[in-house]
Amino acid sequence: MNRRHFVKLSALTSASLLFNRLTSLASDNSSVINPPDEVWAKSGDLWHKLNHQLALSYSHGPIVVVMKQAGNGLSIDAQSPGKPLNAIKLKWKHHTANNTKVLGDHYERSYGDLAWKDVNAANKNPWYVLLNDGKDTACFGVKTGCNAICWWSVGAETLELTMDTQSGGVGVQLGDRQLHAAEVIAMKSSEGESAFASTQRFCRMMCPKPRLPKQPVYGINDWYFAYGNNSAELIKQITALMTDLAPDTNNRPFSVIDAGWATYSPLLPGDGGFMDDFSKPNDKFKDMHQMALDIEKLGMQPGLWTRPLCASYKDKGSLLLPKIPGRDDPKAPILDPTIDENLARIKHNIATYKKWDYKLVKHDYTTYDIMGTWGMGMKDTLTIPGWRFQDNRRTTAEIINNLYHLIRETAGDMYIIGCNTMSHLSAGVFEMNRIGDDTSGKEWDRTRKMGVNTLGFRIAQHNAFYATDGDCVGITKDIAWSRNNQWMQLLAESGTPLFISPQPDALGQEQKAYIKECFTKAAKVQTTGEPLDWMTNPQPAKWKLDERDVTFDWS
Repeated sequence: MNRRHFVKLSALTSASLLFNRLTSLASDNSSVINPPDEVWAKSGDLWHKLNHQLALSYSHGPIVVVMKQAGNGLSIDAQSPGKPLNAIKLKWKHHTANNTKVLGDHYERSYGDLAWKDVNAANKNPWYVLLNDGKDTACFGVKTGCNAICWWSVGAETLELTMDTQSGGVGVQLGDRQLHAAEVIAMKSSEGESAFASTQRFCRMMCPKPRLPKQPVYGINDWYFAYGNNSAELIKQITALMTDLAPDTNNRPFSVIDAGWATYSPLLPGDGGFMDDFSKPNDKFKDMHQMALDIEKLGMQPGLWTRPLCASYKDKGSLLLPKIPGRDDPKAPILDPTIDENLARIKHNIATYKKWDYKLVKHDYTTYDIMGTWGMGMKDTLTIPGWRFQDNRRTTAEIINNLYHLIRETAGDMYIIGCNTMSHLSAGVFEMNRIGDDTSGKEWDRTRKMGVNTLGFRIAQHNAFYATDGDCVGITKDIAWSRNNQWMQLLAESGTPLFISPQPDALGQEQKAYIKECFTKAAKVQTTGEPLDWMTNPQPAKWKLDERDVTFDWS
């Protein structure tokens, strides 16, 4: 039997052999993914197979894709003068074992649907993909901060990486410049290493320089009982109520004011999610600088929610993104983030929060506002085809990167939580990321689906990409305390940020005592929790927390 045939047959039973087939050793003995067997590029509606030229160069007409091995990565650059470039696709031939399980990520937040799944070439695995055969784990991904929106597909015979280089819903017009699309990396589990430990290690490889909070972050947020019906008096009430339950004097909790504080649009009166001017408070708050000072006097650190791409009802149409399904409400116009005037407004707003003395800013909705859909809707396409930014010389990923870095640089030493942000693009830029869709103060099923699943399958990213915020514990009369206290325990003992939304009249002595216990834990650095049954349970119930095994009842 020749070696080629042996590898083909053996690969049916070994993720390790599959990995060895697709990678080589670099000069420093790290593994580098091999050049692909096929390279394709999409321009407009057509896919073109590129011809292999000299070294690692591939071309079709004016489209050129060049690859270069640099350290442990395979760098992918592209040029397409005079022709729109919609995507680049790399294909590696391999044979996947029938017993292989596959885990991917989400483009932005997750939606309660992450799991180790069977091989299916139709599934898109954003940013990275892990293959596990029950013993070994093979990991393939792109480094964070890339300039394309990337996903992997695993079939019985091929591994594919697609790099979306669109600008909005059309191909990017690169002109004469060269685009650095992504850097591909690969890693294999070491002897005896669990799939979870491998995932943690691979996340650190993908993001070599995370930006992390100086101390663990925890506190309160009014959204899951107020749902936008907040006020300065309510914020002061719950801050005063909770501050004595946080005894750690060296790491004070945050009191985050969520949606509902800014100037309302006359077209959407009372709508806290879409507001007219995020640099000015409404009559319920009046003075946001004084509000921050009041929170500090009460013993917490002030935080603030914002939606950067909200336009004013008075804005001229030339400043707005075009209307598409999902972004077509005439009462809720969205700013085009490629226009300097709009970026100046966003910068002004973030600088204003810093001037008001807020210590944390949570910014929301940027992916939805740009793409017109949530991450769970990014199935066949990432956005509706055909629309474009005013400036379509940069990819959507480049435009988002520019927006994120503007927010980061303007914020200075304020902590930033990204919510509905592109995960791989926010890693290394923001200290924290809201990693899942909303939990709830009304429906336990939603907290169980979005909270538990999210934390179970993204906690491996904690302190590797950012601090992973699994979202709040909505302590209300609508959800049984016997359920909520378990969710709070998991957050408090997992080492991740703990935020609670405490409805005042849902707090008895039992709740207050347990909040104090959980705040005490959350204020300290802890070992990152590990989901022990995540290979088989989409809502992991068995966890290793602080070196002990804990079982939860999520029913």
